[in-house]
Amino acid sequence: MERAAGEWVLLADVGGTNVRFALADTGAPMPLLDGSVRRRRVADFAGFGDAARDYLEALPQRPRRGVFAVAGPVTGDSVRMTNHPWLLSRSALMAELALDELRIVNDFAAMSHCVPLLGARDVHPLGGTHRAADPRRRCTYAIVGPGTGLGVGGLIVEQGRYVALETEGGHVGFAPGDEVELEVLRRLMPRFGRVSAERVLCGSGLVNLHAALHPHAPPRETPESITAAAADDPACSATLDRFCAMLGSIAGDFALAFGAWDGVYVAGGLTPKLLARLDAGEFRRRFEAKGRYARVLAGVPTIAVLHEDAGLLGAAALAVLDAGRALTRAGDPA
Repeated sequence: MERAAGEWVLLADVGGTNVRFALADTGAPMPLLDGSVRRRRVADFAGFGDAARDYLEALPQRPRRGVFAVAGPVTGDSVRMTNHPWLLSRSALMAELALDELRIVNDFAAMSHCVPLLGARDVHPLGGTHRAADPRRRCTYAIVGPGTGLGVGGLIVEQGRYVALETEGGHVGFAPGDEVELEVLRRLMPRFGRVSAERVLCGSGLVNLHAALHPHAPPRETPESITAAAADDPACSATLDRFCAMLGSIAGDFALAFGAWDGVYVAGGLTPKLLARLDAGEFRRRFEAKGRYARVLAGVPTIAVLHEDAGLLGAAALAVLDAGRALTRAGDPA
């Protein structure tokens, strides 16, 4: 792997199932270096440091800076992941990995920063009216992503400055949109007590949702078993359609909550697998179904993120900004 013309920065996107590593070059127009991405299953390593050292051993030289995106709230030196028992300590990792600087951020704060670097092939429009970015005004975006968990972030762009909103929005309460979803809530409350949006809008949430919608159908233990069976099993197909509708509803909620009139991006590992169903219309109908604000939401674009490593792309953008450089936009957000 040939080095480009800038400083190397170690990147990590740490999720509940996989951890992805890569390198950024802070002087390159596209800072996420081609060929540098490697994936590891978190279950295969006792701690994050073990996985990081495994990645670093193959490099010809060690980066001295790092940007790590972690699926969990980042409030101090130690970060405990939401959907995995790993505990990451910034000070300990700096010593363990011989880093001079280390930035640890919430995974969807990093994901939010990928927006300026997304190209036309990285996105797929899901409805709404595109608004060209105008450097003279502030632009606000929301990012929602169903994967191992439900990630939520925001990005404010103003006069060349990028400010991400670090949130745990996936843990807001689940708000049913009709009688069917009210029954889902009733069936899940005895199990969970408080039912968050993430309980129904992520990988394990898809399993929960299927069980609540179809209590007499054969049980499905994994999200993969539901998506794989959907072509032949009407119950699984109905679950996926309901999932997409509910995703549209919460995406619209965050458009309202953040004032994200410039667009809502739908990222996460489940999004590319559900693209045809997201296109089918119920996602967008529920996105706009906000009563007195339906006309406002009708003009807000929704965009599916197809970039396979969008979290790492956002971490690379943060590495560039931390180096005091400007991001080179791949084009206005779609």
